[in-house]
Amino acid sequence: MNQDLLESIEGGIATLTMNRPEARNALSAEMFDGLSEALPRLANDPSVRLVVLTGAGSAFCSGGDVKGFARRADGEAAETTFDHRVTDLRMRMEVSRWLHEMPKPTLAVIPGPAAGAGLSLALACDLRIAAEGAKLTTAFSRIGLSGDFGGSYFLNHIVGAARAREMYFSGQVIDGAEALRIGLVHRAVPATQLAEAAQAWAAELAALPTIAIGYMKRNLNAGLRLSLSDVLDAEAVHMIRTFETADHKAAAVAFVEKRAPRFDGR
Repeated sequence: MNQDLLESIEGGIATLTMNRPEARNALSAEMFDGLSEALPRLANDPSVRLVVLTGAGSAFCSGGDVKGFARRADGEAAETTFDHRVTDLRMRMEVSRWLHEMPKPTLAVIPGPAAGAGLSLALACDLRIAAEGAKLTTAFSRIGLSGDFGGSYFLNHIVGAARAREMYFSGQVIDGAEALRIGLVHRAVPATQLAEAAQAWAAELAALPTIAIGYMKRNLNAGLRLSLSDVLDAEAVHMIRTFETADHKAAAVAFVEKRAPRFDGR
């Protein structure tokens, strides 16, 4: 871990905080290094029940470092081949796949601007809560870029192809309240209530049956791209696997005894 990405774990909740508030948490090489190391590790840590991604200060993430883009455009950056740059970017973009596919829930907490790749990272998470006044935008068209970190995939599936095209082409800015209305985020609250609301929701998510949630994610992701027959095959395998978990067995007993279950993620 490094100062551009802070990590804390408490009560089964791992919080990753993008930490460049002076630059609205614009993405840096150090931030990518931290995310690339932390996400696989947290995904495989049985003590972690939920991963929260957020930004320090009043922003979530303003996306790529546009000042760095300008330096490269002026030829100040070290010269590399086209293929090398493609490979390097693709490796960094794995952080979106980890957020989307890790076998436990991921929650984006959006206190302020989420733009470009920053918005893509928020969309890669399973769930999103935003301040009502937070500004969200794809932003890419404003600087002549096509987009990265999976935003085109996630927006198509979250808000539909027509809305996704409008958001990408125009670079329109919407606030958290509008994002809630169109289904881009799941909850929007006043900025003064965001920390408390996010903490309460995170605690609820961390108390869920983690193994079952992981298999639910696999089923739902499969449902985005596979045939019904293939999804039924996957559901059958995953259902039998979850029948064998300690969480299911304890919940079945609790159901018979008419009390609320307590899940331990086993």
